[in-house]
Amino acid sequence: MDQPVKLVKVSKVLGRTGNTGNVTQVRVEFIDDGNSSGSGRSIVRNVKGPVREGDILCLLEWEREARRLR
Repeated sequence: MDQPVKLVKVSKVLGRTGNTGNVTQVRVEFIDDGNSSGSGRSIVRNVKGPVREGDILCLLEWEREARRLR
């Protein structure tokens, strides 16, 4: 049951998606505890619920990237 989680910070809100627009597509940067080099990896994810730039999210699955909006 103890799954590792990753903390990410929302760097940019890209837009709304989904049939009714209830999902927000965001670019997130990983918060590395051990590596503070400044050049963190970033991916695009879909987020359900209210979100804005600077928010910290907890990802249970972090290898999959969302498809870009058209």
